[in-house]
Amino acid sequence: MGAICSIATRKVDVYSIIQVTNNNQLTSNYHSQPGWGDDMATFQMTIAANNLHGDYQLANGYGPVQAKAVLTEHRKSFVTGNDFFLLSQNSINAVRIPVGWWIAYDPDPPAPFIGGSLEYLDRAFYWAQVYGLKCIIDLHAAPGSQNGMEHSASRDGSVDWPSEVNIQKTLDVIKFLAQRYADDPSLLGIELLNEPSAGAVPLDTLVSYYKKGYKIVRSYSETAYVIFCQRIGNADPMELYQADLGPTNTVVDLHYYNLFDPYYEKLNATENIQFVYEKRLPQVRALNGANGPLVFVGEWVNEWNVANASQIQYRSFGKAQLEVFGEASFGWSYWTVRCNSVHWDYEWNVRNRYLIIGGSPLQRASYTMLVAGCLMYLLLLTLIQ
Repeated sequence: MGAICSIATRKVDVYSIIQVTNNNQLTSNYHSQPGWGDDMATFQMTIAANNLHGDYQLANGYGPVQAKAVLTEHRKSFVTGNDFFLLSQNSINAVRIPVGWWIAYDPDPPAPFIGGSLEYLDRAFYWAQVYGLKCIIDLHAAPGSQNGMEHSASRDGSVDWPSEVNIQKTLDVIKFLAQRYADDPSLLGIELLNEPSAGAVPLDTLVSYYKKGYKIVRSYSETAYVIFCQRIGNADPMELYQADLGPTNTVVDLHYYNLFDPYYEKLNATENIQFVYEKRLPQVRALNGANGPLVFVGEWVNEWNVANASQIQYRSFGKAQLEVFGEASFGWSYWTVRCNSVHWDYEWNVRNRYLIIGGSPLQRASYTMLVAGCLMYLLLLTLIQ
């Protein structure tokens, strides 16, 4: 199965029906005649869309029946209680679980999304309680998409979240999650939004939403951490520390990848490792010293743009990140526990000794997190390559 919506060209004669899109439907309702002479002509329409492989495309591409079957099998087998057991035996004390906004409408979410994720979030909380782990619920996909990426379930790469209607829908989702899990002993915190785009989400809009979300969580729990993710893109790392988001148990989440930017493509193995120590460490320490929320490196990965790197080089890169991100006052979260790209796969890294956990800052008293893969929130990338 390839991309659901790639570049396509369709030619029709001038008496044919011109096709236009209406939300998720393709409608054909406009007959036209030529207005430029008597000769037959062709109308050429080119549709260009981002090559997205997310929940929206999976559900829309397979259709409701097959998508439900695919997702049900995925959820049953991708991350299980045995993974929670293994994490508990390897210095991990919490999981960050990404969910999509449609979980609040389970078992019958709006089309094209597929129900069933709420059952598995409940299971994750059960497994966490059995094996002594804590859970962070991370709202990874908000209505309309907060960053236009596939992992926020964008339909076509657009960012439509910053609207009054979509923000209110998002607050309703936070209320649903807080109300459902506030009294669960495994709840550690609720992350109000993952990776809002600095280019598309104004800071004042985001801060207003965060303050409202904080109040909602507090109305159900006095102790759950409320986590605010920094904007991705060209944003000031200190901007949320200056926003007075809430008085108690607040956390700012920042994501560190030596990827996704041409700058990192130029770095060799040694330069990548130096960057972690020379650039990341001072920033983590500066944020730790700020008068405000705790610091959480909510996503990082033992992967880079270095071609043909050796195991020793990967291990040194992982060691640097563990040491630096281990200084974050709230801890860190690795993306992800399970992935078909091996260096993104935490269990593979540990099993093959590309990440050496024993004796690392993981033994500190502060929380250290591990993201629980795409347990509730599925990326199509995990199913097709």
